[in-house]
Amino acid sequence: MIGESVLRLEDQPLLRGEGRFVADINLPHQLHMRIVRSHAAHGTIESIDASGSLDVPGVVAVWTGADVAAIPPIDFRQVGADQMVPYRQPILAQDRVRYVGEPVAAVFAVDPYVAEDGAEAVVVEVSELAPVLDAAGPLGDFDGRLDTEAYVFTEQTGDVDAAFARAGHVLEAEFSVGRHTGVPLECRGAVAVHHRSTRTLEFLGAAKVPFQNRDALARMLGLPPSGVVLREAHVGGGFGVRGELYPEDVLVALAALRMGRPVKWIEDRQEHLVAANHSRDQRYRLRVATDASGVVEGLDVEFVSDQGAYVRTHGATVATLAAAMLPGPYRIPNYRVTGRVRLSNKTPAGTYRAPGRYESTFVRERTLDAVAAELGIDRAEIRRRNLIGSEAMPFERGVDALGTPVVYDSGQYEMMLDRVMAHIDYRALMASLAERRANGELVGLGLGFFVEKSGLGPFAGSRVEVDPSGCVTVTTGEASVGQGFETVMAQICAEVLSVGLDTVSVVHGQTDQMSYGMGAFASRATVMAGTATHAAGVSLRRRAIEVAAEMLEASPDDLELLDGAVRVVGSPTRAVSLGAIASALGPASPHAQDRPGLVAEEWYTTSHMNYPYGLHAGVVALDPDTGSVGIERYVIAYDIGRAINPMLVEGQIVGGAAQGFGGALFEDFSYDEIGQPLVTTFMDYLMPTAAEMPDLEILLSEDAPSPLNPLGVKGAGEGGTNACGAVIASAVDDALGRPGAVCSLPMTPERLHTLCRSGGGSP
Repeated sequence: MIGESVLRLEDQPLLRGEGRFVADINLPHQLHMRIVRSHAAHGTIESIDASGSLDVPGVVAVWTGADVAAIPPIDFRQVGADQMVPYRQPILAQDRVRYVGEPVAAVFAVDPYVAEDGAEAVVVEVSELAPVLDAAGPLGDFDGRLDTEAYVFTEQTGDVDAAFARAGHVLEAEFSVGRHTGVPLECRGAVAVHHRSTRTLEFLGAAKVPFQNRDALARMLGLPPSGVVLREAHVGGGFGVRGELYPEDVLVALAALRMGRPVKWIEDRQEHLVAANHSRDQRYRLRVATDASGVVEGLDVEFVSDQGAYVRTHGATVATLAAAMLPGPYRIPNYRVTGRVRLSNKTPAGTYRAPGRYESTFVRERTLDAVAAELGIDRAEIRRRNLIGSEAMPFERGVDALGTPVVYDSGQYEMMLDRVMAHIDYRALMASLAERRANGELVGLGLGFFVEKSGLGPFAGSRVEVDPSGCVTVTTGEASVGQGFETVMAQICAEVLSVGLDTVSVVHGQTDQMSYGMGAFASRATVMAGTATHAAGVSLRRRAIEVAAEMLEASPDDLELLDGAVRVVGSPTRAVSLGAIASALGPASPHAQDRPGLVAEEWYTTSHMNYPYGLHAGVVALDPDTGSVGIERYVIAYDIGRAINPMLVEGQIVGGAAQGFGGALFEDFSYDEIGQPLVTTFMDYLMPTAAEMPDLEILLSEDAPSPLNPLGVKGAGEGGTNACGAVIASAVDDALGRPGAVCSLPMTPERLHTLCRSGGGSP
């Protein structure tokens, strides 16, 4: 089963219209919550008048900050630091509002329409303050005591100053990547109910990190973790945005506890665009030192990450990942980076598919293009001269990411470059594009290498159990966000146990089914949960053979597991099925030996991530009249060590590329001079459609299996996104014949139209 492109198991209920998303969940006597949000970007709260709302028939309660003041702010899940603690977000604004869309009050009513009417009747008076909208500009005031720089860090390896002192060539540049986000099909939502008989708070509609959110809710609400149960439903897209613990989640849970009734909240799209995590929004200044042949000897970088109004659950994750992964697949022996996490009066930011890497790949690959242009070196050749050789693996980067040292576990970077160059017939393609440009067309080619991170630990567990009918259940604390997780786990289990895929079911994301779980983020699910499932399957197979040996009166060495049965090698009629073995392992059976049931639970732990890598190549054609960029051809080569299901991997790559193109060409959260968001509907937030998507050419390779796990797998979720911005920018430069023209993203139609009519760089 491993390596086969089988159809997704989880699709059947969705195709039949039987999906159960959080909006589909309704409980008897439930209340509905509606959030009153700040209309001002920055200001002090003078008053909140809820009397009009309480007069609306059906409104049960209205909460303001004073009603929840005892609930602590939402804590960090990743990359926290003491310096950032004061910048955490309360579940309702306390004294001051800091972005348009911040929760100021919560209205609870008997149906969602009454709740919305009640919310509109709440009157909030705010004395407005000057907003901070340029995080890279002068620091602003956060709370009268603190400024808006929440965190500063520096990473360094080698002797950067010495490298610049001896450099044959030094280049300085500035780059920026705008603010955008995942915009999943399904907005956020939650349903909570307090079961008084069992003293259990049940939270329905969890996603991504149910165990960590369980623990956070328990701490904030003063409950034992065993008294909080989170249940995952179907998820209409995650992309880093869904599933984090937001103020609304805590309010729903708290209301269920206080009011003794189920409480439901479903976000609408306008709320989502101003309240769910934004991402990207980084600005870079750098110097690069090279020798005369273009080999990079030193890189000195400083960047600002606009965190928005608060530091949410991700802490400094995006900024630290940008810093750690910026060198990419290149040697760069001397590297120094300073990252500044600063606040602004915009929607708080978090992770989004390839967080930090989308931005830093754009910066790195644009820098190599600039060096190539100044030194007159071919863009593919300058990359080849700087690539880390396979003989250097494992390669220690000398920096940390997500609490682990960055050590590239395996990679055949030059082999991948050769493969892509051959696939696109690089020299012939360059000649063809030059001829088209000579005939007046604006066409160009862009290249972008990248290294991703995946398989974040430290642990994942899996339990595999066979019942007397022969059906197999895989239970794991990890989660699914629609990426085919159930199918992949079932394939791994089916291969190890030699059973049909239709006999395997997968349970995930239910916090009362496993003791621990980490979740679906950082491209970790297949690496971590897959390895744990493989280990549990191997243990169960061993146990099945041991018991079958007793039942068949044979030596375990003479037995094999095939087609769901243990049989004597060479005597297929002497066999016993896995179901029969499970039946023979009842609690009173002599075969059980205090270990009833055909079940095995195993845990996989690791202190290192692993690192898939890839190369994008794209051809674009520009229309200077409309400012549009047509993607004529796009190739994504990606090595993930081993593909459990190649079709699912290709699907992940294509979906990721769509989001990468959106960030390169369309998507942009902009604000006016007083901090009002100019993007609150899909009329304003442009995204690529099927019409803008090219037919992608996927070159999936397995040349560098990870030595860190027995399956050799690496993560597949983010490589389709990572290099899109870098490649589109490079191709636009090539089409215009102006190296360095594009130094900021997104390259929207308006910006490209201006660029085509100007002689300078990116507007």
